[in-house]
Amino acid sequence: MQDEDCVRIGKRLFTEGLVGGNFGNMSRREGDGFLVTRTGSYLDDPGDLVMVPCEGEAPPGASSEYRVHQAVYNLTPHLAIVHAHPAHAVAASLACERIVPKDSEGEMLCPEIAVVGGAPGTQELADNVAAALKDAHLVIARGHGTFAAGKSLDEAYLYTSLAEYSCRVLLYAGLWGKGIL
Repeated sequence: MQDEDCVRIGKRLFTEGLVGGNFGNMSRREGDGFLVTRTGSYLDDPGDLVMVPCEGEAPPGASSEYRVHQAVYNLTPHLAIVHAHPAHAVAASLACERIVPKDSEGEMLCPEIAVVGGAPGTQELADNVAAALKDAHLVIARGHGTFAAGKSLDEAYLYTSLAEYSCRVLLYAGLWGKGIL
């Protein structure tokens, strides 16, 4: 059976252009593990989720980014994660070591967004994202996408949307490359 929250959030991500094709994934903490979208699934129609333990290997079919979700749940109190590929946030991550939003919502909710390295699907990326999310709700993996976390998929979605909006505002304001980012 499909997870209604994942379908709803997946549709919002597609509608806002925060993911393309079958990019991105989502998870929700569940007991001693977490439910995560399947590798290659479309977020607006993810199918059945895969239960992954918080320790050890993931079963077949789990998202290729399961290590990131595992590391975040083991290191932080977050209960949900949304990983998306918003174009402006990805572009900003290629040019900047950190993002400092200048729009009012960005300043209020996420005054600084860390940019971390690591190849997709690797333990290096998992460790870097988890460390950044220990005291935050949002991080951008350089050239790859956002990882947003919170107490629910709705909260994680909010931070995903915020990242793209804040990066777009910085671009439109001509602030990229002026020492702001």
